[in-house]
Amino acid sequence: MLSDKHGSKLDTYVSDYVVFDLETTGVSPYVDKIVEISAVKVIGGKTVDEFSTLVNPECHISQGASAVNGIYDEMVADAPTFEEVLPQFLEFIGDMVLVGHNIHAFDMNFIYRDSEAYSGKFPDNDYVDTLTLARRCLPQLARHRMTDLAAHYGISTEGAHRALADCYMTQKVYEFLRGELAHIHDREKNIRLCRRCGREMKLRNGRYGEFWGCLGYPKCNYTENSESFLR
Repeated sequence: MLSDKHGSKLDTYVSDYVVFDLETTGVSPYVDKIVEISAVKVIGGKTVDEFSTLVNPECHISQGASAVNGIYDEMVADAPTFEEVLPQFLEFIGDMVLVGHNIHAFDMNFIYRDSEAYSGKFPDNDYVDTLTLARRCLPQLARHRMTDLAAHYGISTEGAHRALADCYMTQKVYEFLRGELAHIHDREKNIRLCRRCGREMKLRNGRYGEFWGCLGYPKCNYTENSESFLR
């Protein structure tokens, strides 16, 4: 549903959701364009439907982007524009919770940008970012890319970096994370987690005394006053 506000980021498991993924001409939601969008609808933890289409970005796809996703100009020449595709995508997702990997920092920004450009409003679906959940549930892993998580759980990475394949990979990882979430409640009673990225916080000494700093530093520089750690 379109609204004047964005949906909320959830850090939990839901049984009914839509996984979605984008392929783009680059990493900037300010200048880059969508070239593929796919989604998989899940009810009760089981996939029931899918949506997938290439998108004509109405611009050249750089060699670097094509090297990653395997999508070239000639492949999207006759594809619909995203202005045509977005209403179909919104109809597919309805009011369901969205799930995706790194969507908080990446995919949602593209969706919000274009939705606002075409309609002046935003999809207000709540969403779950599996990157945040993976960092929270699997702090022992050195990296939390989708391919790293798939390897950890023994999931095939065939077709990675094409949107539909990434959707199915993310769906399987999310179901595994459901089990991980059930086992970390007691551990987190005595551990401070970063409100920004989900990683563990560590008590540090600074110029003005003790403070809690994210272990994801320098990529994440979130801090909290030591007195705020009250349980």
